[in-house]
Amino acid sequence: MTQSKRETERKYEPSSPGAVGVPDLTGTGPVASVTRAGPEELDAVYHDTADLRLAGASVTLRRRTGGPDAGWHLKLPLSTDSREEVRAELSDEVPRELRELVLSRTRGAELRPVVRIRSTRAVRHLRDADGRVLAELSVDEVRAKALPAGGGRAEWTELEVELADGAPAGLLDAVEKKLRKKGFTRSGSPSKLARALRETGGRAEEARRSPPEVVPGSAGAYLHTYLREQVDALVAWDPAVRRDVPDAVHRMRVTCRRLRGCLRSYRSVLDRRVTDPVRAELRWLAGELGVERDQEVLRERIGAALEDLPGDLVLGPVAARLRVWDVSRADETRTRTRQALASSRYLRLLDALDGLAARPPLRAKAAKKPARVMAKAVLKEYDRLAGRMDHALEQPPGQSRDAALHQARKAAKKVRYATEAARPALGKPVARLGKRAKGVQKVLGDHQDAVVAQDALRGLGVAAHGAGESAFTWGLLHGRERARADERQRELPEAWRAASDPALRAPLEH
Repeated sequence: MTQSKRETERKYEPSSPGAVGVPDLTGTGPVASVTRAGPEELDAVYHDTADLRLAGASVTLRRRTGGPDAGWHLKLPLSTDSREEVRAELSDEVPRELRELVLSRTRGAELRPVVRIRSTRAVRHLRDADGRVLAELSVDEVRAKALPAGGGRAEWTELEVELADGAPAGLLDAVEKKLRKKGFTRSGSPSKLARALRETGGRAEEARRSPPEVVPGSAGAYLHTYLREQVDALVAWDPAVRRDVPDAVHRMRVTCRRLRGCLRSYRSVLDRRVTDPVRAELRWLAGELGVERDQEVLRERIGAALEDLPGDLVLGPVAARLRVWDVSRADETRTRTRQALASSRYLRLLDALDGLAARPPLRAKAAKKPARVMAKAVLKEYDRLAGRMDHALEQPPGQSRDAALHQARKAAKKVRYATEAARPALGKPVARLGKRAKGVQKVLGDHQDAVVAQDALRGLGVAAHGAGESAFTWGLLHGRERARADERQRELPEAWRAASDPALRAPLEH
């Protein structure tokens, strides 16, 4: 059983040997008083792979005794000052749940003890005028030792300021200003583990560098940066998907699509003999995630529509049937997602993506300036979208038009993702085209969701009728979704006129 919380903190160290006393922070921002708690003796053993894959990703996994939160702690980076801390009960071995949450980083490599850190901690609580704790300031006397036995040792003193839930974010800045005046500076290490590894002889994290074949300022350089960002994002979303964090499946699926779009749109820069197999596997992963995501969308859409109906139009056990339908499907789709992330196929895909990010398969055009190469790729995707839109708008209303509009929606996404990759190089002109393509995608997306919802509502109505229940409400909702789909089709020509304005493409054609 695990629990999690968001942790926002900053670490400081004395800038000189004389800066050892902790200043009185009373009156700093909303801090009205400072109270002390008894000293704590903390003993933590940090686990990582032999090549320190977790540390390299700013992830820490430790088994800690002492203090009020003894147990296993996994810390996942969120932003500069914030991390997600997932806790599990104290045990001798790394809990299975935590091993799964780091699988996208470890790829199944063995976790072993790498550093033992013991700290004598003095705690001060910063409180507001009502006595509510705003933050905890800890002074840690740290003793670190590399593992196994015989490793190096290090000692240091550090201050840690952690915000309490609901505390104003600006408090950290106010406290930092006071600490700086008293001779403390921000720690150069993001965690105790990072500093311990550096000072006990462990391998320090190496800054990422572009491969030597990537020419600075070239099309290949911009694509390499974008590719690496998306690979990192995919790996980072993995733990959130496993923990069923809201919207995580959607975000991970979109990241798959961004990667696929990049590898497809920029085939003039990246060798497709290498990238096409990876694209195929990204399509597989997006498909597995899509089953759960599509169910999420249906549940939210139908549930919201049902809540909007007046009570006198809800006939029969509609809400109960919707819940049963969702639970039965959600369990199946959730299982499918978990199985995909637990598969060796998924881990091989992550390895392949790492390989692309480390040594992208660049073609000759990768060394050229991005203005011509990337603009041409974006315009090529636009031409595909224009062809699909023309085809869709020529179709008579019905299933053939619905299918054609769905294909146009996919093409609009490809334009959008191609512009995203090119935006740092091409600036506002490509950003404007991407924004208009997103507008078309939004209209087409709501149309497609309405079409899919109609099928689901028809099935629910048939099941209700077969069980002797009234199908009136399901039919009513079905009719509303059909009307919504028709409305989106009426909006589409205007959205497409805005996106197909030649003035949007003109800066990219020269």
